[in-house]
Amino acid sequence: QRIEERCDYVGLGPFRFTTTKANLSPILGLEGYTRILSELTNRHLSIPVYAIGGILKEDVPALIQTGVYGIALSGMITDAADRAARIDRKSTRLNSITLESR
Repeated sequence: QRIEERCDYVGLGPFRFTTTKANLSPILGLEGYTRILSELTNRHLSIPVYAIGGILKEDVPALIQTGVYGIALSGMITDAADRAARIDRKSTRLNSITLESR
């Protein structure tokens, strides 16, 4: 539907339960992302998909393997004692993971 609406990207979630949204869609989990992204590939549909919703640092490598374009980590950043340091560490690690998966 979003591709037909000519959206630039899709924020797909939630990955797991999160308290930041009052009305959650069904929880997708890793299986949901894998299924949805595989279906997009099978239908030859292409749109950047960003994973969002309750994502923890240990979820990142597996989410990248599903083929998502990006990952929203707002909770991980806002809950950090030193936000700038957390962003720097995550940025470095995500770049490393992305290069490893190519």
